Amino acid sequence: MLDDLSLAATVQAARIAQDLSVNALAERSEVSRAMIAKIERGEAQPTAALLGRLSGALGMTLSELIARAENTGDLLRRQADQPVWVDPATGYSRRAVSPVSDTPLELVEVELPARASVSYPADAYVFKSQQLWILAGHLRFHEGPTVHDLHVGDCLQLSRPTPTTFHNPGAEPCRYLVALVKLR
Repeated sequence: MLDDLSLAATVQAARIAQDLSVNALAERSEVSRAMIAKIERGEAQPTAALLGRLSGALGMTLSELIARAENTGDLLRRQADQPVWVDPATGYSRRAVSPVSDTPLELVEVELPARASVSYPADAYVFKSQQLWILAGHLRFHEGPTVHDLHVGDCLQLSRPTPTTFHNPGAEPCRYLVALVKLR
């Protein structure tokens, strides 16, 4: 499980590497300066939506941000070594399956608890292409005004970045794989 201090150091390092002040990151991400400061000190456990806003403003995917916090540099990432981040608000868990590398492909396994929802603004999507493949359960995916009801085995290619909501209407957890191609 990813610890708050590793995540805090990673957010701060990414901000500093881009020569961004806390104010500039707050403007880009629409996250308050106070919240960013708390996250960077390891005093706040950010939600998936909040981390999505920050990672998008920093020009990286949420999984890339999480993976950087646990980077070992190996080309093989065994399941036991795949960092898992859990949203404190919903219990949504996100496992960074892919090793950290310079390749544009990234694989992420997500488990969305029963009846939980997670929403992201369009600017959280900093990649070229994304597909969702449902492994277990039912996912109701809101892509802007379009709603997709996805079941086991269904695979959806996402269109252009738009506000999204991942919702599990079922009584059991929904597991899905996210495959994305990052912008270079």
